[in-house]
Amino acid sequence: MFGVTTSDDYRPVAWMGRYPVDVTTLLVGIHVACAILTAFLFAIGSAGVLNYAMFDSAQIWMHAQIWRLATYAFIHPPTGYALLWFAIEMYMLYFFGREVERFVGRRAYIWLYTLLLLVPTLILTLWGLTTRTGLAGSGALHFAVFAAFVTLYPNVQFFLRIPAKWVFLILAAIGTLSALAAHDWQDLIVFCVSIALAFFFIELNGAGPELAWWNAVKERFTPRPKFHVLPKPRARSSGSRSESEDVYPSIDPILDKISKFGIASLTATERRLLDRERERLLKKSE
Repeated sequence: MFGVTTSDDYRPVAWMGRYPVDVTTLLVGIHVACAILTAFLFAIGSAGVLNYAMFDSAQIWMHAQIWRLATYAFIHPPTGYALLWFAIEMYMLYFFGREVERFVGRRAYIWLYTLLLLVPTLILTLWGLTTRTGLAGSGALHFAVFAAFVTLYPNVQFFLRIPAKWVFLILAAIGTLSALAAHDWQDLIVFCVSIALAFFFIELNGAGPELAWWNAVKERFTPRPKFHVLPKPRARSSGSRSESEDVYPSIDPILDKISKFGIASLTATERRLLDRERERLLKKSE
């Protein structure tokens, strides 16, 4: 349910008086501090220092400046409308990031943010073997956090009561078309990879919507449940076969899966087995 803590791993990092400070709040604070520092560097004419923080595949391959894989996201130049977009970006991170953190837990949320931070630049680094690539800013990173939120709560209404999934599709289409029109293939790859990464991370944690094709893929690589053959009772006068004589798969793996990932992680087949066993037990109790 939207706005409710659903993970046992959701714990504040620290407390400021009576107010909890979670991972998302710390990230917003770090980005704001970096934006203020960047503004001072521009004011004193030392903006060139930021060149050492931008992602540059050539500098990584030639000089092993691996910190660029992460520091690019903390560059927020105070030029034009950049500060306005930065404020919107921080709002998206704070509002949507906190809800994702509450749902998946602190540990999983840190993993999600780290992957969104590093995977796109790792791809650009490999691309840099043939063409020099560069990147600065965190727009795609924090839009992917919004994508993770929409994966969890696709029908939550905001912005004139429009469901979140439609707002996401509109914004994603605008970003994609803008990159295509500008032939900015690097930004397009980063944008698409970040969205896909956020979506599949939520799915792998068993928290997203049920996808038949994705469940089929997971079933191919998960161990089959063990089957237990119930002993056949003696013949009865009715001569009919009782339902208890059927072969039932053990539901222990299904119950374990529910306890770890929630009931939303069950496949359609597992749901049918669980419903069948529940009906059998109800009939038996009657």
